[in-house]
Amino acid sequence: MTGPAASPAPEQNPLLGIALKVASVCAFMAMATAIKIAGQLPPGQIVFFRSFFAILPIVAYLLVTRQFTDAWYTDRPLSHVLRGLVGVSAMGLGFFGLTRLPLPDAIAIGYARPLLTVVLGALILGEVVRRYRWSAVIIGLVGVMIISWPNQQLLRGGGDAGQAAGALATFLSACLAAFAFVLVRRLVDTEKTATIVLYFSITASVLALFSIPFGWSALTAVQTSALVAAGFCGGLGQILLTQSYRYAETSTIAPFEYTSVVLSIVIGIALFAEYPTAATLVGSAIVVASGIFIIYREHRLGLERGKARPVTPPHG
Repeated sequence: MTGPAASPAPEQNPLLGIALKVASVCAFMAMATAIKIAGQLPPGQIVFFRSFFAILPIVAYLLVTRQFTDAWYTDRPLSHVLRGLVGVSAMGLGFFGLTRLPLPDAIAIGYARPLLTVVLGALILGEVVRRYRWSAVIIGLVGVMIISWPNQQLLRGGGDAGQAAGALATFLSACLAAFAFVLVRRLVDTEKTATIVLYFSITASVLALFSIPFGWSALTAVQTSALVAAGFCGGLGQILLTQSYRYAETSTIAPFEYTSVVLSIVIGIALFAEYPTAATLVGSAIVVASGIFIIYREHRLGLERGKARPVTPPHG
């Protein structure tokens, strides 16, 4: 099925784009906080609530913007299923890690995703990655190792097994999330953003149901409320994030993703009495600096490519 052409992009409004980006970060942090409040539940169960209740704000948004009918049209249903499989696996591992690690650690290790996306973009999409970006990726992954290494004492005969497993799961989640992002890059060539978001939420909800035989926990009222809130906040975050990229360039708003580092530390201390360690602070600074450098290089290369384009003189 092929839908009608997408509507023209709105005028650029960097301040609005930044505001929407920061709002999306707050929504996703609220989602992560709600999941931590729910406690150590089966990852498949968390994925279901996160995906199913995200559909509500997404559908409401599509109805208000009159995109609901068009969002169902797709020529690539199997690609959406594959993206869903990879995305569900990434979410499950990420939620497992989130419930077993301090919030700042889980958020910081998750920042390996944009670094790994650079690697997979080169390997799978054939994107040209020069030495500056390779250097930033390597340094950023060193930062991830600094954050997670204290939790891997188990490998040397000590430490907290739960946190060690959480750190490993969070890193594997970042790897799969990077792969999912590469799949999305391929989808956006022919699919609308609304289509990708809607199909992912539905696919993830259905796939999560297959984890029921492995045991779902009976939920308390607090846990149910927290998981429903997590789903709603996740859907709201997706909408705000999508809109932010409509009003400003990626290089303008992407650095504001790192405001979640500060938010995670504040929330971790205030709600969970989780104080960041020196390793977390140092590693986070390295990862954030590497990510911002990659964004800066992308922006500079974009400007250089724009200057290099031949200018066609007007006719007449």
